Amino acid sequence: MGDVQDKRIIDLFGIALPIIQAPMAGATTAEMVIAASEAGGLGSLPGALLSVEQMKAALDQIRGATRKPINLNFFAHAEPVPDLAAQMAWRSVLAPYYVELGLDPADPVPSTGRAPFDDVYCNVVEAYRPEVVSFHFGLPKPELLERVRRTGAKIIASATTVAEARWLAERGVDAVIAMGYEAGGHRGDFLHHDMSTQVGTMALVPQIADAVSVPVIAAGGIADPRGVRAAFALGASAAQVGTAYLFTPEAKIPAFHREALLVARDDGTALTNLFTGRPARGIVNRVMRELGPLSKLAPAFPTAGGALAPLRAVTEKQGKPDFSNMWSGQAAGLAREMSSAELTRYLAGEAG
Repeated sequence: MGDVQDKRIIDLFGIALPIIQAPMAGATTAEMVIAASEAGGLGSLPGALLSVEQMKAALDQIRGATRKPINLNFFAHAEPVPDLAAQMAWRSVLAPYYVELGLDPADPVPSTGRAPFDDVYCNVVEAYRPEVVSFHFGLPKPELLERVRRTGAKIIASATTVAEARWLAERGVDAVIAMGYEAGGHRGDFLHHDMSTQVGTMALVPQIADAVSVPVIAAGGIADPRGVRAAFALGASAAQVGTAYLFTPEAKIPAFHREALLVARDDGTALTNLFTGRPARGIVNRVMRELGPLSKLAPAFPTAGGALAPLRAVTEKQGKPDFSNMWSGQAAGLAREMSSAELTRYLAGEAG
C-alpha cells in the first residue's frame, strides 16, 4: 500500500487498506462484500433494494464467511407525497413506447422503488451490528441515527458540496464521503439539487477536507491506483470505488451492461432522472437520448421507475438496454477485469 499520509479511516474502521467498495444497489452481491473485506478493504452491502428478509439472508452469508469489518448502506430520503397528475403525465410521455412494444399504456404498472431507512431497517442494524453504517441523501431522523450510534457502528454519509459536508459533520458523522460529479449512480445531494452547480472530485475533496475535522473519503472518477494516490494528495483518508467493481465476476449486472462498460468512453455517461426520478450517472441509452437525460416530467424519486418497468422487462428479454439504467462513473474506461479481492489490493497496491 505504501506510506499513506492520513490513516484515520484505517484506524477508524479497523481495516488494512484504505479502499471502500461502494454499495451499488442491484449490482453488489454478498460475494463482492466478502471479497473486498477479506482483501483488507471495507465491503459495503446496499440495503435500498433489499427487503428485510433479503438483507438478513445476505448478512448471514457475509458474517458466515468473514469477520472483517463491513459497511451496511441505506438511503435516507423522505417518501414522496402521492401525485397522480405527475404519474399520468409521465405515463403519457412513455405511451408511444408502450404501443411500439405491444403493451397497453393503460395497464397498471408495478410499484418499484428504493426504501428509506426506517425503524424496521434499524432493527436489522441493531441485530447484526455492522462496523460501519453509511447513508445516502442525508441522514435519517435523529432518533434513528442515535439508535445506530448506540450499536457502536461508525456513521458515514455522502456530501456533494462543502455545505452538505458541514451539515453532516455538525450532526456527528464519523467521516464524510466527498462524492464528486464524476461518480456513477445516484447523486448524494440533499441540500442543493441544481445539477449545473455540482462539483468535481478534484475541487470537492480538498475543500471538504479543509472545512471539516472528520476524515474524508474521496468518491467519483477513481478506478485505478493513480486515482487513489490523487485522492490522498487532495486530503482524503480513503477512496470509495464503485464502477471498477462492476467489472468483477462478483457483480450482478445484465450482460448488456457489462458489455457497455467494456467499451465505455469518458464522455459516454450522463446524469439522468428518468429511471428513478432523481439524478444518477449512467451510460447513455435510447430513452436517455430520445427524452433527454434530465426531464422535468419524471415524477418524484423513487416513483419514476414504475412506468418504465414494463418497457424494461420486454427489452431486457431481447438483450437490449433501451429502458434500463446502466450506472457508471466517468472513469469506467480506466477499469480492468479482475476479481473483487484482486481489485481491492490493486487499488491500494500503488497508493501512497
